[in-house]
Amino acid sequence: MKDLIVVATLTARPGHEATLKAALEKIVPPSRAEAGCSRYELHADIEHAGRFVMIETWRDQQALTEHEATPHFQALLQEVGGKVDVQVLKLDKLL
Repeated sequence: MKDLIVVATLTARPGHEATLKAALEKIVPPSRAEAGCSRYELHADIEHAGRFVMIETWRDQQALTEHEATPHFQALLQEVGGKVDVQVLKLDKLL
């Protein structure tokens, strides 16, 4: 079974950059501790302040679904809802 790779790009709307950064920093430790997670990395875009990229590796879609139901993920949604634009890519590693 292949791992599921997720690349989430989150761009704060004007005035919400610090809120987004703090919320993302909070979610990393509990997400890394999840049984189905083997990688959960937060990156800041060098050229665009307020844009962050989360690179994640999950055992499978079920592990990602379980992650999205956790209290810490739901708290993130509540905290940044309406303050951020999100693009999510789900990838299969080919080579």
